[in-house]
Amino acid sequence: MHNFNYIKSPKPHNLSYNHSFLTKMSLIAVAPGFLQVYSNGLVKRFAPEIVTLSLESSFNGYKSKDVIIDPSKPITARLFLPHSNHTSSFDNNLPILVYFHGGGFCIGSTTWLGYHTFLSDLCVTSNCIVLSVDYRLAPEYRLPIAYEDCYASLEWLAAQVTCEPWLQKADLSRVFLSGDSAGGNIAYHVTIKAIQNKGSCPIQIKGLLPIHPYFGSETRTEKEMDEFAVREVAMNDMFWRLSIPEDSNRDYFGCNFEKLDLCESVWCEFPAIEVYVAGFDFLKERGVMYAEFMKKKGVKEVKVVEAKEENHVFHVFYYESDATRLLQNQMSQFINRY
Repeated sequence: MHNFNYIKSPKPHNLSYNHSFLTKMSLIAVAPGFLQVYSNGLVKRFAPEIVTLSLESSFNGYKSKDVIIDPSKPITARLFLPHSNHTSSFDNNLPILVYFHGGGFCIGSTTWLGYHTFLSDLCVTSNCIVLSVDYRLAPEYRLPIAYEDCYASLEWLAAQVTCEPWLQKADLSRVFLSGDSAGGNIAYHVTIKAIQNKGSCPIQIKGLLPIHPYFGSETRTEKEMDEFAVREVAMNDMFWRLSIPEDSNRDYFGCNFEKLDLCESVWCEFPAIEVYVAGFDFLKERGVMYAEFMKKKGVKEVKVVEAKEENHVFHVFYYESDATRLLQNQMSQFINRY
């Protein structure tokens, strides 16, 4: 049982607009319960339950606090550290998991109860430092801004590892990147940027763990053409329209992984990859296709792990389920192999 305090946020998260002013504008995009975009560019976001922290919060097995990655953007993050009673005196080289939340690049936050709970439990299960990153969101900040913001979190790690007390046991040679949905997409692109900048960044990415990764293309998959997926496909198309550059389509390199032109040396440097898919997720095909694509590019260690009877990002909304516990154990086993 988790004892931290959380609040339910029925109001727009961090934004406030005059109601009569909003009614004069037309609504051009809606994700019920999460997002409203108006014709003049104003955006209202609604948060589900969120976890608010004091300067530092400590619970059974871990402690957490919020940090600033770049105040000028702004980019922030939530840092999770296993408690000393879960970390022996010999554990001076803890792996680091950098996690990017999902939400179609347009919504989501490290503060959401689902993310906080999932990652705090994963921190304890894997005995791993976790950095959960809040990047700037579309449509105000379209791609590739999210990739740039999230790469900045690696630069922050490299700069802070000698002066941030919570990173004193961090091992920069054992960094893992993960994220769900859009966050899985981001983890892939941040890995590429890290490989390309290898000479200037001391961080070594040992593994990539995308969960239900969010990719697409102008060509539909079989599941996307299913009559029962019409509503989900329409919602995904809306998020892509809001997040990719305005003159692009779904064959933009950030959406369609086959469109990214990379030299052979980059593919050769890719770390091990474990792709998590869900059996009832219509994006499952995209995840499997991504894994097969990476194998064809010569990545040596690529594995697909399926939660057969689960839906998209089940671990965020059912964070205490057996399936979520299994996912945490699978991720922990992967991390501790390297």
